[in-house]
Amino acid sequence: MYDKKVIRRRRAALAVLLGLSLILLTAYFGESPSGVLHGVQRGAQQVLAPVESGASKAFKPFSDLFNWVGDAFGAKGQNKKLKKELAATRAQLAAAQSALRENQQLRAMVGLPRRPGFPQGTNPVAARVIARSPTDWYSTISIDKGSSDGIHPDQPVVTGDGLVGKIESATHGTAQVTLITDASSAVSAQIMPDGSSGILRPAVGDPSDLQLDFIQKGRQIKKGQAVVTAGFQSSGLQPLFPRGIPIGRVRTANPSEIQTYQRVHVQAYADFGRFDYVQVLTARPPGVQAASVGVGP
Repeated sequence: MYDKKVIRRRRAALAVLLGLSLILLTAYFGESPSGVLHGVQRGAQQVLAPVESGASKAFKPFSDLFNWVGDAFGAKGQNKKLKKELAATRAQLAAAQSALRENQQLRAMVGLPRRPGFPQGTNPVAARVIARSPTDWYSTISIDKGSSDGIHPDQPVVTGDGLVGKIESATHGTAQVTLITDASSAVSAQIMPDGSSGILRPAVGDPSDLQLDFIQKGRQIKKGQAVVTAGFQSSGLQPLFPRGIPIGRVRTANPSEIQTYQRVHVQAYADFGRFDYVQVLTARPPGVQAASVGVGP
């Protein structure tokens, strides 16, 4: 234990120091800026300034390192958060775009039967495309409706733009569709309002080029004229599609390609690589009226 005299001495010294400090502070704040104590302060600052500067420079790399580490961890956490938010936003955008695309296609299919000249007496069955042929030309597709829905071979298949193919085969719950761009496809078609008719097939090696052959020479075929199904068979090559289903528009006519006839090149209304829904035009039972179909806003 400390001696009591030592403790008393230290307390006395501390009291003296406190007293002197109070006296100096009182004198410092009481004198003018040019006083002695202010001069002593300025001198001390001048003497210690180099030391402070050196210490600051010496410790600056450590200070910067600690700040960098803190910023790095903060930025990493913020980066993860932003990535999650971006992924969620992309998912929402994709879902919105998909819903808008589906809505547009369904609206177009609802409006197709209302076009002038579209065949009546059919019962459209909407179906989703569930598979496409593994070629660049998409010559066949599969849909999620089948014989249990009244779907059978040779029935026309349309989108909101017009004819895309026919039912090739059907199971209980699915069906395969051969598109009009397939090399085996052949459709009786007419040019409107002229009425000239021929056989529509895809060009060899270019399925996007639909060729309407056996149009008699002398017919004044103009670019942009509508091409629709003719509604009859010719030489047994094509199924009996109802008359008036839109197919496409005249792109060019080449009178000199065939000696007796002229060949008309047709641009299909449908985009064969971009539709997700189709309608199969099944026969409507006698006495059954067309159902009123609506699509929400």
